[in-house]
Amino acid sequence: MSIRRGDVVSHCSAVEWGVGKVVEVSDYRVSIHFNDGTTRKIASTHFASLVPAEPGSYIAANPVVEKDGIKAKAPRKKAVTAKQAAGAK
Repeated sequence: MSIRRGDVVSHCSAVEWGVGKVVEVSDYRVSIHFNDGTTRKIASTHFASLVPAEPGSYIAANPVVEKDGIKAKAPRKKAVTAKQAAGAK
């Protein structure tokens, strides 16, 4: 299977990851953003484990929002530190 940026794939040995979209390709590995919200790097030795998936089955966990023609990721919630949590009591 030839893997290109933008391809929608699934990993046959890790169905719990869901479907993923290829975001980066090199000779030695690919980076894939899976439905579970994690971007994973798959080594070229494991490319055979990747199978094509239906493009409509990929749902981005952190959707891209367009504002004034500029694409930006949706804002993430800030983590609360222990010090901040203690001060809130």
